[in-house]
Amino acid sequence: MRLSSSGEPPARDGRRKARTAPAVARGSLAVVAAATLLYVHPAVHPPLPPEYDLLITGGTVVDGTGSPGRPADVAITGDRIAAIGDLHARTAQRVIDATGLVVAPGFIDMLGHSEITILVDPRGVSKVTQGITTEITGEGGSAAPVNANTLKDDSARFSAWGLAVDWRDFDGYFRRLERSGTPFNIASLVGATQVRQYVLGDAHRDPTPAELARMVALVDTAMQQGALGVSSSLVYAPAFYAKTAELAALARAAGTRGGLYVTHIRNEGTRIRRALAEAFAIGREAGVPVEVWHLKLAGRASWGRMPQILALFDSARAAGLRVGANSYPYVASATGLSSTIPAWAHEDGDEALVRRLRDPTSRARIRRELIARSGGQENFVRNAGGLGGVLVLSVLDSTLRRYEGRRIADIAREERKDPYEALFDLLVADHAKTGAAFFSMSEPDVRAAVAAPWVGVGSDFGATAPDGPLGLRKVHPRAYGTFPRILGHYVRGEHALSLEVAVRKMTGVAAERMGLRERGLLRVGYFADVTVFDPRIVIDRATFEDPSRPSEGVRYVLVNGRLTLDNGGLTGQRPGRALRGPGWRGP
Repeated sequence: MRLSSSGEPPARDGRRKARTAPAVARGSLAVVAAATLLYVHPAVHPPLPPEYDLLITGGTVVDGTGSPGRPADVAITGDRIAAIGDLHARTAQRVIDATGLVVAPGFIDMLGHSEITILVDPRGVSKVTQGITTEITGEGGSAAPVNANTLKDDSARFSAWGLAVDWRDFDGYFRRLERSGTPFNIASLVGATQVRQYVLGDAHRDPTPAELARMVALVDTAMQQGALGVSSSLVYAPAFYAKTAELAALARAAGTRGGLYVTHIRNEGTRIRRALAEAFAIGREAGVPVEVWHLKLAGRASWGRMPQILALFDSARAAGLRVGANSYPYVASATGLSSTIPAWAHEDGDEALVRRLRDPTSRARIRRELIARSGGQENFVRNAGGLGGVLVLSVLDSTLRRYEGRRIADIAREERKDPYEALFDLLVADHAKTGAAFFSMSEPDVRAAVAAPWVGVGSDFGATAPDGPLGLRKVHPRAYGTFPRILGHYVRGEHALSLEVAVRKMTGVAAERMGLRERGLLRVGYFADVTVFDPRIVIDRATFEDPSRPSEGVRYVLVNGRLTLDNGGLTGQRPGRALRGPGWRGP
């Protein structure tokens, strides 16, 4: 239900009108004096103004610290939490009855990819319905800095969405974001890939000293304009051309202004230990904290080792390193289908890759390398157990929609092709813009990461909606279900972790590691980012067969004190802000 035109909440909606101080009773007092009947009218006092803008009463407060939940009311004034405790006698413009519900800090998505999609469709349906109030973005690539080199491979997608990139740096991007409006807060890292492309394009070589100095200067500028730190995505082109020394130099530049280094490590399969060692070494050399995005073990040869991998982080922290990680609760990853292709074939960008796939000699070489059991680059096809484990999620070319939701091996069988030829043909037809899911992980490993109290949560997917300009493409179910899946499946269903630990992973852990000040906890004086959900029913509904189904059980979401979800319904409000990092020079 919605508020009436008068602003009063309708009845029978679990809400109460704000309580107000009683007025002095009206009447008259007759006083007889000096044989004259005198009527004295007492003053009529108007109702006292409400003490708070919003009062959430009767719920169980789980505050993001990991402490046990407790019965308490939460009061909000403006964009801040004004009081927490027994407030049943206090007054507010709006009262929400949260009896039977959990009142928690707003969920923080540690990897979201919404920097562009929220400009295309600012409703943010898939995020708001999960209870997300803040997103971190910028995985290797980032919204800025921008030039012709960085736009080359994305121009077709942006054109299809009707998006004009009218900014060149983070100052410009954040102005555009705030002008468009967003229903959740967005903070961004500057991508190591982004600055490499800006300076080198897609060249497969080391930067010269002068070029590296320019890349370092770009990172420094981005930090002054509000980036949280620098990020890398080392399994993708052209990121995998960067060597450790280059990455350390960029991380050091971020660290001089208080930033951190966040990474999609170079290998998530059989060579994950070496990849983690590189990430930790960069943090040690640059003197910065390190965060590993979407920690996983890809490929059957690596399954069952998550406890040992988690122990590596414990050992690194014991040695004085500031290291952490985040994960999502699914056995399939999602990325571009072109990530299956060896590194050398990506040099000079997507158009050059398509030309190589059209060339019989290059195509044969690529096929041989994909089938081979050796090689330093992570093999996405082998990790998925073959092309039967690769599902087409989305295509850019609308004439290819018949392939969405189907496995490459099934497509090959129907078209009577070799599976690798079917893969190559699809990449050529869709100009290397196809999205895919890779079923490469084991449930016990996923569960171990979800249960680890220090591992944060990231959906690894941008904001989307079942309809509108983004609704035409199929997505990974994590886009809609990541946070409710943990609460419903792993907390309520499997008892893999407690509710308080789960909420802390989604809020306090993320805010602390990403340096988000006065967010991530329910605490007086903090920003009023709040998620209210029903712990008895909260659950994800998105599946790989039907991935665009919003989750259930999240009832109310507030961002900076304003409702973006009201009794399960989107309000259309866009109170989110651009959250700047520690190096921001300010206006």
